[in-house]
Amino acid sequence: MNPILPVSGFSPQQLIGKLAQARARLRALIEHLPDDGWLGPRAGHLNPPLWEIGHIVWFQERWCLRAQPDGSRAASQLDNADALYDSSAVVHDSRWELPLLQPAAVDDYAAQVTAAVSARLLDHPDPTLSYYAELSLYHELMHIEAWWMAFQNLGYAPPPHLMPATGPARPPGRLTCAEAEVTLGSRADGGFVFDNEKWQHSLRLPAFDIDLCAVSETGFAAFVDAGGYQNRNLWSDAGWAWRMASSANHPLYWRKVDGGWQVRRYANWSALRDDAPVLHVNRFEAEACAAWLGRRLPSAAQWVHAATHHGFCWGSCWEWTRDAFAPYPGFSPDPYRDYSQPWFDTHGELRGGGPVTDPHLKRASFRNFYLPHRRDPYAGFRTVSPDA
Repeated sequence: MNPILPVSGFSPQQLIGKLAQARARLRALIEHLPDDGWLGPRAGHLNPPLWEIGHIVWFQERWCLRAQPDGSRAASQLDNADALYDSSAVVHDSRWELPLLQPAAVDDYAAQVTAAVSARLLDHPDPTLSYYAELSLYHELMHIEAWWMAFQNLGYAPPPHLMPATGPARPPGRLTCAEAEVTLGSRADGGFVFDNEKWQHSLRLPAFDIDLCAVSETGFAAFVDAGGYQNRNLWSDAGWAWRMASSANHPLYWRKVDGGWQVRRYANWSALRDDAPVLHVNRFEAEACAAWLGRRLPSAAQWVHAATHHGFCWGSCWEWTRDAFAPYPGFSPDPYRDYSQPWFDTHGELRGGGPVTDPHLKRASFRNFYLPHRRDPYAGFRTVSPDA
């Protein structure tokens, strides 16, 4: 195994099958776009769906078919592909104005790339190609989650057969963790990892207690009803600046009807639940609610250590930690250099996995990251003792 580009050991046939399954999930979402949904509204947290589909195909071709040992790129099957779909080069606001391929042409491009990648995997398998195929798989799965986020944001009705199931039971109470040596990061022989997970290292944690599950919708409603959004003392300086600029008084997708809170789940409104985590809160909101509870957000190390204990319930939301997203000791970027490095120190770190996160990405070592003000991700939080 290449320690720099580790793979999970999938056979070529398995990789081809997993890529096909991901594409089928994407196509199911595409088929539920409204008639005017190909470009969608212009917004900083959204991409035009027509651009995003082409970008997903371009990414797979760029790494599985065009990547050269010296770091250069071979020619694309598509004229002007890099100028249209390279997210590192195409300014976000310009994506609505580009001469994008129409849906039928994107389908043709995708079919050509899929056939070529499958043939190369079967005819010329090698660890580097397997790594790039796995990278392309996870890239597509992340974009599928972004599509779900857009469906929620815009109030679209998703495919009923793909609607996320109710999460696991939510045990009450807290977990007490003794002082311990904690390992962060991933091993070189543990399968595919992203560069921000490299490499395994240890640190000492003092004792702490942590919630067994994430804060619920009804639990967060108590904070809202107690005037938490108006209490300056609960908010960090950055959080209060966001609160004042946004005029937020409750979570995104909430409304009050006849004295009770409702939440919009895609196209439908329903009552809050005490067995569902609050979702779509940013780190500032999470910090303020934790302070109102007399607690604070966990560090990533605390979260990872707690996840090794029986009864720790996770996987129903991405969970804000109090840590900035930062490199581990000795970090060096992988060939896909823009995955992590440009976002260090400006983004917050999250752990866990949301209701539509693919199981391949739900592992305790996986580090997600968003800007602290983002509310559209499937993000919630839990709390730890304030002195830990």
